[in-house]
Amino acid sequence: MTLFNKPSGGSASWFKLGMVGLLVLSLALRFWGLGRFNSLVFDEVYYVKFAHDYLTQTPLFDGHPPLSKYLIAIGIWLGNQLPIGRETVNSLAGAEYSTWSYRWLNALTGSFIPLVVAGIAYQLSYRRSYAFLAGLFATLDGLFLVESRYALNNVYLVIFGLLGLWLLLLALEGRSTQRSLYLIGSGIFFGASASIKWNGLWFLFGAYGLWVVAWLLHWFQARFPHRSGLLLTDVAIETGQVDRTAHSPLQRLTQLAPWQIALNLGIVPAVFYRLIWIPHLKFNTTAGFWALQKQILEYHERVPNGPKVHPYCADWYSWILMLRPVAYYYKVEAQGGPLLSTDPAVRPGNTVIYDVHAIGNPLLWWLSTLAIVLVFLVLTQQLVRWLTVQTAEGQDDRRPVLNATELWLALFLGVNYAANLLPWVKVTRCTFLYHYMGASVFATMASAWLVDRWLHSKQPNLRTIGIIAIALIVLAFIFWLPIYLGLPLSPLEFRLRMLLPSWV
Repeated sequence: MTLFNKPSGGSASWFKLGMVGLLVLSLALRFWGLGRFNSLVFDEVYYVKFAHDYLTQTPLFDGHPPLSKYLIAIGIWLGNQLPIGRETVNSLAGAEYSTWSYRWLNALTGSFIPLVVAGIAYQLSYRRSYAFLAGLFATLDGLFLVESRYALNNVYLVIFGLLGLWLLLLALEGRSTQRSLYLIGSGIFFGASASIKWNGLWFLFGAYGLWVVAWLLHWFQARFPHRSGLLLTDVAIETGQVDRTAHSPLQRLTQLAPWQIALNLGIVPAVFYRLIWIPHLKFNTTAGFWALQKQILEYHERVPNGPKVHPYCADWYSWILMLRPVAYYYKVEAQGGPLLSTDPAVRPGNTVIYDVHAIGNPLLWWLSTLAIVLVFLVLTQQLVRWLTVQTAEGQDDRRPVLNATELWLALFLGVNYAANLLPWVKVTRCTFLYHYMGASVFATMASAWLVDRWLHSKQPNLRTIGIIAIALIVLAFIFWLPIYLGLPLSPLEFRLRMLLPSWV
């Protein structure tokens, strides 16, 4: 049975309402209590100050490209024009800014990540239930929620990279001028992702990887034509009628000529990256563009690794099981303290803990790890079948492990996950769990794929497992929500949420 096919022409009103619901939920979670903690939380001590330097045209050096600081600076300027969010104001960045002013644009941007994830999922499968689940799971990811509520830069990196991939998928279905515009837009967003941090390039590497894989499969099919179905549409496979006019996304990738890839996914991102430095260079005149790139590289090469550098350094392999999340804020106070003096939830004499942990939804995270492992297993199984199948004249060998749509989806998730994770293997500097955010998106989409398969299985037990999985993910998100939002917890409540000793 084909689990992923184009939907019927029936009403999609439930899907539209579901997307609106996810957006409303994302906005509510990110904007509620956004001014909490009238301070600079975690790396806000760098990024808000850098944004202030851009607003005042003060020379600065930062170890990352400048785009995220431009955006935070724009958010501060716009936020200061509005009469809202003035309850918490401080001068920690060099001028009097409200916490709302330097956080609201991040919160708004992060709220749209679940919709972009759902859009990619739909474009991959044309299945509304899978797209909704992918968007829902992205909404229930605690790490993305925490990153969206502070003036940090990772949500910009991820959303720009995902938009680049989404536009690439749309380009595969466009024609002529429309395809060209989508490709140009894709290149711009890939360039924007790299203009946040250099590891934004990993999304572009994923796009390159898909193009190379498509050509390898194209060559394989040409070399072994009896092994049909590798690049054909589901309809062609299921009916047994090979329609040479039908084109799967893998086939359409091979229709992109090398010059199109070089122009749109090479030159366009590079030009965007170069242009984004112009405002920075106008008042930072001690070093030119290339000298700055060298300084940034040397800065990261000098950063060592280990707990002596930072207590929350975490090697790349520990991210997969979420062994070492990051505490962005931690404060213990008693009744009458500055945080608690107006908090009606605190009873006299109680001690409470305010904690913000950059940690994913544990059940979703571990299910996603299982799901992405399964993606690689079924891709390996499919490859082995292609390489070992023995065919005789007249024998029907068109029984792939995955149908063409599922093959495309699995390749997309697997290639992009690997592209966003494997470059970190050789990195020797201190890294953190949030560096896994780019890869984790595709693991989350894999978990949505797995759950959607369970929900649509003919076996009642699997359907029940799918429902239970969704319920447990929702309950886990609610349970850990206080440490995403920084809500007051008793010492016991805090300890209950620290499942592993390495989380503290």
